[in-house]
Amino acid sequence: MNIYKGKKTLTIGLIYLEFIVVAIIVIYPLLWVVGSALNPVNSISRAQVIPENPTLDNFVKLFQKTKFPAWYKNTLYVSILTTIFTVLIHTATAFVFARFKFKGRKMGLLAVMILQMFPSFLGLTALYMVALNFGMLNNLYMLVIIYVSGGIPGNIWLVRGYMLNIPKSLDEAAFIDGASKIQLFYKVILPLSLPIVLFIAVGAFMGPWMDYMLPRYLINQNEKRTLAIGLFDMISGNTNEFTTFCAGCVLVAIPITILYMVFQKFLLEGLVAGANKGE
Repeated sequence: MNIYKGKKTLTIGLIYLEFIVVAIIVIYPLLWVVGSALNPVNSISRAQVIPENPTLDNFVKLFQKTKFPAWYKNTLYVSILTTIFTVLIHTATAFVFARFKFKGRKMGLLAVMILQMFPSFLGLTALYMVALNFGMLNNLYMLVIIYVSGGIPGNIWLVRGYMLNIPKSLDEAAFIDGASKIQLFYKVILPLSLPIVLFIAVGAFMGPWMDYMLPRYLINQNEKRTLAIGLFDMISGNTNEFTTFCAGCVLVAIPITILYMVFQKFLLEGLVAGANKGE
């Protein structure tokens, strides 16, 4: 019995030790970035977690000497539009696949599943040519279209799996009361699917927020740049504004942190429930 208790205590101790090590690995770089943002010395070699003379000059410089507000506005605009259209289109499509049977339903789901297997960056050249031919280079709406379209395969499976767990007796009761299919969707199914809807909404918002590759391919005008492009250019080439870059990173992290803190419960519930892909 004493051996069993000793092994159990050792196991718990190792688990807590692992948590502590992982927490240090995750938290230390964050503190280092915050400390660098408050550091008056613009040098990566002299960056500190706790600067000797903390200052807000880097944040002031970020707004006065760069186009950070315009980058922030562009990125926020793209992220909000992507979130809205992702929720509307993906949940409606998943609702159709989950609640109705029609010809080509299984083939459609199979096509969606196959599309999940290919990373989106494989089509960057094709996307560039499409944007060029349609005159949508340096167009923020092109980014929205691509982000919304690219999230269709994964989100449809997640939302459909969640909706399959909602009893179909609710559908019958709604139809008996005279509800149409559209009313069934937004008055019955959508409110009951709130956890998974919030999950894909937060994911849709985060996707464009710090995406670098796609905007770099499609956006060349300085006034149309997004946050990722603008911040990266601060530490590349002949320009090296490291502490200003860190100040920008701190401001960029704030909306994502707030979203995770507010919707943490729904995110976990939606992730677990949406993992069931159903029949």
